Amino acid sequence: MEDYNDESQPRTLYVGNLDSMVTENLIIALFGQIGEVKGCKIIHEPNNDPYCFVEFAEHSAAAAGLNAMNKRVCLGKELKVNWATSPSNAPKQDTSKHYHVFVGDLSHDVQTHQLQAAFAPFGEISDCKIIRDPQTLKSKGYGFVSFVRKVDAENAIKGMNGQWIGSRPIRTNWATRKPPAPPQKEGRTPHPMSAVQKLSYDEVYNQSSPTNCTVYCGGINNGLSQELVQQHFIQFGQIEEIRIFKDKGYAFIRYNNKEAATNAIVSVHGTDVNGCQVKCSWGKESNEGPNPAASQQYANAPAGGPGGQGFGNYYNQMGYYMGYPQQYSQMPGNYMQNAQYGYGYGNYGMQGCVQGSYGQMPMGGAPGGQQYNGQQQMMGMGGYPMQQDQ
Repeated sequence: MEDYNDESQPRTLYVGNLDSMVTENLIIALFGQIGEVKGCKIIHEPNNDPYCFVEFAEHSAAAAGLNAMNKRVCLGKELKVNWATSPSNAPKQDTSKHYHVFVGDLSHDVQTHQLQAAFAPFGEISDCKIIRDPQTLKSKGYGFVSFVRKVDAENAIKGMNGQWIGSRPIRTNWATRKPPAPPQKEGRTPHPMSAVQKLSYDEVYNQSSPTNCTVYCGGINNGLSQELVQQHFIQFGQIEEIRIFKDKGYAFIRYNNKEAATNAIVSVHGTDVNGCQVKCSWGKESNEGPNPAASQQYANAPAGGPGGQGFGNYYNQMGYYMGYPQQYSQMPGNYMQNAQYGYGYGNYGMQGCVQGSYGQMPMGGAPGGQQYNGQQQMMGMGGYPMQQDQ
């Protein structure tokens, strides 16, 4: 079959909601009664009804096939027939008032026509696109499907969340639009990051190890909250944890996979969040797997008391502090001063706080760096700001 986009007058139809017993020969026989069929391809995906593409020799035959076969019953199931693509010379439809669905966790081999075909049974689609890196043209792992009717978009979100397209299940949610840039007041110096360079997905992905899922987001000096961070970051993947440091204007977001974290960094970096232009980069990855019991134990523990009682294992999971980009090293109190060596208070390190079981320790550590019996030296926790999050 030829490329679906190579003709100004489309000749290829999408046919969805097929019974699993339907074959390509049966589809060719049915649609061949209307006009000459050049080819048919049925797509089988786990947990989804089969669908297919039917290519006619002529546009007029394809149009007749659409009118004649849509909603016809085949083997007890009502067919969903639509154009596989819109005519390439058609004027671009204004979809600003339509209803946009975010589709995340897309396999990198999924094509636009496959995405559209999967959502076509829910109603009229006005636009469908997969977001790609402008340099490599590789999929960034997410896309958007626009519906003319709100009820169709709602049904698509409910019906498609967790369904398989390609090699893995997808996530669906309402798409969020970036807020418009605030008007520039006369005589005001432009924001130094107003022309921030767009990040490359591949470049960001390769900046950290394959297991790092933690995103740093800084520069939110106005109204930073769990809800605000959730609103801007939930669309990129399943969030395992959010930590807010309101007085410092930054947060850490830990996802359940690196692809989601990469998409978040690429998409949110340099954008406006609550009137602030934010900076996103990698946080330090966890050296240990998630520990739900420890997370629960330390979630509400005070981090600013003498010795930082009870915070060690919990903060090590997120690996917060070491993830700061280089430009944030100049922080109040020189918190970054000894980060590269993994030391904490002075040169004695954070000792005995792995499980928070040794009680309070003096800020200066033991004289001469001596460890108490049974204690472990906690590396990689150097210089962490021990303020209570808001």
